[in-house]
Amino acid sequence: MAKHANGNTKGVDGAGATPAAPIPTVEPSSSEPDLTTKMATVGLIGLGVALFEVSLIPGMIIGVAAAFAPKYAPKLGEGLRPLLKSTVRGAYKLAQKTREAVAEAGEEVQDLMAEVRLEEAQAASSQAAAEATPVMKS
Repeated sequence: MAKHANGNTKGVDGAGATPAAPIPTVEPSSSEPDLTTKMATVGLIGLGVALFEVSLIPGMIIGVAAAFAPKYAPKLGEGLRPLLKSTVRGAYKLAQKTREAVAEAGEEVQDLMAEVRLEEAQAASSQAAAEATPVMKS
């Protein structure tokens, strides 16, 4: 084994070396603020917007929703799927009922038109018969 200038003896493979002190590990801090900080910031900005111009609040709400959308949209989409499915089902049934109602109304209109044509034909034939018979005067 070789003796170094600091007095340690160490082999080629480092087996005789003094163990180094463990390096403390520090969890890397997230560069993204937590939810409480975000909500406080949004609240302060909302208060400032409300003080200056109330009509800007809807735009701010849309902006906040857009900021939270990437994080919460997948979870929200999974939760809204049953609601969306039932809404589509309801709209489909409504469309079918509307088609049926329109078809029935069309049939009613056609029936009424047929009755009017029949009545006009009867009126025309009775008028023609009245003109063809001579009127007797006494």
